[in-house]
Amino acid sequence: MEHKIPQIAILDNNMLAALGLKQLLQTVMPVMEVNIFHEFEAFEAAGPDTFFHYFVAVSIAIAHRDFFLQRVHKTIVLTTASDPNQQLSGFHCLNLNTSEDDLVRHLLMLEQTGHKGGKNLPAMPKILSKKLLSDREIEVLSEVAQGKINKQIADDLHISMTTVITHRKNIQEKLGLKTVSALTIYAVMHGYVDINKI
Repeated sequence: MEHKIPQIAILDNNMLAALGLKQLLQTVMPVMEVNIFHEFEAFEAAGPDTFFHYFVAVSIAIAHRDFFLQRVHKTIVLTTASDPNQQLSGFHCLNLNTSEDDLVRHLLMLEQTGHKGGKNLPAMPKILSKKLLSDREIEVLSEVAQGKINKQIADDLHISMTTVITHRKNIQEKLGLKTVSALTIYAVMHGYVDINKI
């Protein structure tokens, strides 16, 4: 029996914001398929109850508040307000008006809070759950995820800067991940670093 890939919906009429969030979500939750909807009607026609979560622009959430209140456990409202008092009450909110590192951290915190230990999430594909890195590479990755620069990593691990650079290059090649944000996501998702340390 074939397992269906869990679906996530993004409801946002801002194409650029929706595409950027889709890429981040696919990195944070590689077991999910992400769908973008620019209008509520198209989302509704696609069968909203088949989606695992909805990431909804605040304007759409307000316009269809009753609908999303009935599905509050699935709904994450996309906002540009950093002050919780200015965010839509009753919903989990994600502030998009922040740095990439902060956005990644908030997405990871949402995932960890809502699905601690992978609760209610499908299993990672075997290729993603396999140990691909050596113990030393995992140590270097953990330091990178904590925002440390090469010199700090070299000092912490008592290795040369050249060795740190070599390990970073090998990590990026093995994982196929080039950005610090992507490496941080991988490190958190695999338990190599505590989210509170990033």
